[in-house]
Amino acid sequence: MREDAGQADPSIRLVTPTVPGSAAPGADASVALPTLGLNPARERRGRAWGGWGQITIGPRAGRLGLGALVLGTLLLVATAAAGPSVLVPRSAETFPNWEAGPLHLVATRIITDPQTLGLAFSVLLGVMILAYALVVAAIRTFSMRAIAIVVVALHVILLLSPPLQLTDLFNYLGYARLGALHHLNPYTHVIKQEMFDPVYRFTSWHSLRSPYGQLFSAFTYPLAFVSLPLAYWTLKVASVLLSLAFVALVWHCAKRLGRDPRFAVAFVAFNPVFLIYEVAGFHNDFFMLVPAMGAIALVLARRDRSAGAVLMIAIAVKFTAVLLLPFLILAVRDRPRQVRLLVGAVLMAIPLAILSFALFGLSLPNLQQQSALLTDFSIPNVVGLLLHVGGGTPLLLKIFTVGVVVVVGYQFFTKRDWLNGAGWSTLALIASLAWLVPWYVVWLLPLAALGTSVRLRQISAVLTVFLIFAFAPVTANYMNNHNINPLNTRAGHASQHLQSKLAH
Repeated sequence: MREDAGQADPSIRLVTPTVPGSAAPGADASVALPTLGLNPARERRGRAWGGWGQITIGPRAGRLGLGALVLGTLLLVATAAAGPSVLVPRSAETFPNWEAGPLHLVATRIITDPQTLGLAFSVLLGVMILAYALVVAAIRTFSMRAIAIVVVALHVILLLSPPLQLTDLFNYLGYARLGALHHLNPYTHVIKQEMFDPVYRFTSWHSLRSPYGQLFSAFTYPLAFVSLPLAYWTLKVASVLLSLAFVALVWHCAKRLGRDPRFAVAFVAFNPVFLIYEVAGFHNDFFMLVPAMGAIALVLARRDRSAGAVLMIAIAVKFTAVLLLPFLILAVRDRPRQVRLLVGAVLMAIPLAILSFALFGLSLPNLQQQSALLTDFSIPNVVGLLLHVGGGTPLLLKIFTVGVVVVVGYQFFTKRDWLNGAGWSTLALIASLAWLVPWYVVWLLPLAALGTSVRLRQISAVLTVFLIFAFAPVTANYMNNHNINPLNTRAGHASQHLQSKLAH
C-alpha cells in the first residue's frame, strides 16, 4: 500500500470519499465504471452516509481513535498471555508457554477475578467500538501509509496473542492429525477417536465430524507431521499473513473501483470484530476470504477465467463463498466473459474434486449438525422469541433459508449493482444462521466497504455492535444474574443437548 498524494484533510464529513487526485482540487469527483454497469447517479448518492447527519471529525479525534485501538489491543493481548483466564478457553486446564506466546515473559496478571476480567473485557470492546467510529469518521485526515503501518502493527500484536474466545485453531489441528497422522477420515470420524494425541486436551468439538471444506483440510494435513507447538505457530502465522493479504486485496479493489482505499481499509481492518474475534481467534475464514477477494480483483482486471478458478478455491475451503458466484456472473455482463468465468470455475473444480476424492472419498463436510445448533442471539432465535413461536425452531430456520434464496434471486434478476447484491445476499445468509458468531460479519465488511449502498454499511456497523454486545461477557453475566435464558425453549433445549453431545 503506497501513500496517497496530497495533504490530509483537516476535517471531514462522514462520507465515503473518492480517490484523492481523481479530480481537480475542490471538485467533488465521481468515477464512472461502465464496464461494471454501475449507475453514476447511484454512485454519487452512495458516497454520503445518509441518515447519520453531517458529522465533522478532525485529525486529533482520529489519532485518538487509532491510539485507543492499538493500546487496547496490546493491553488485551498482554492480559491474555499473562496466564490462564476466561479470555482463553480451556486455559485453566492447560496453558503451556508456547500457547501463551512470548508476552507471557513480561506480562503480569492485573485482574485475577474472572467476573471482573469479563467486565473489563466488555468495557474494552465498547471503547474499541467508539475508537473505530472515530477512525472511520476521520479517515481522510490520515495518509494511506499511516493506515498501513497501523494495520501491520495491530497484526503483529495479535500474532503474539493466544487464541481468544474459542479453540477453533486447535480443532483445525485436531482434524489434521486425525486424518494425516492417524489415518482416520475427519469427515467420518471424530476428534474423540484420538484421545491419546496431545492435541486432544486443547480441542472442544470432540464428537463433531469436520464441518470444514476439503481443501482447507488438505492444507492443514502437513501440519500433522511436525510438533504441536510448531504446527500451532505455523497456522497462526499463516492466518495473520492471509489477513494482511485480505486487507491488501480490499485496498487494491478499492483503487480499481475508484473508491478511496483509506476508507475501505479502515472500515474492514479497524473493525473490533475483525481484530479481536477474527484475527486474534485465528479462524480459517481468511483461507476463504483471500481467494474470494482475489476473484473480485481478477474480475475487475477482466481476467475472468482466472477469477472463476480462484473462486472455486474459496468454495473448496468454505462453501459460503459460492454466494459470490452469481454476482461475479452479473459483474462481467456480456456472454463471452460469463463463459470464460464459468470455464475457469469448471477447470479448477476438476482437480479439486480429484484431490477431495483421493483424500476423503465421497465424504462431505458435516454442515448439518452445526447448522442445527443455536446461539442465544442468532437472528432466527431472536425472531422466534419475539413471535412467541419457541425461538429458532426447525420450521423457522427453513423459512430463513428460503429467505436467503429469495434475496439472492431478487438481487440477481433485478440486475442491481453486483457488489451491493453480493453484500445484501451475504447479510441475508448471516441473518439466517442458527449458529451465529461475531466473526461472520467479516464476510460482509469488504462488500459493504466497496459497494455503493450507504444502508448496507450502516447495517454492517449496527450488526458489528449487536454481535459484540451479544457475545460480551457482561451480557452473559447479566442474563445469568437475572435468570434470562434465550435458549429456554424446546428448540433451545434440543440445541443445548446436541452441543453437549458434540463437545464430549
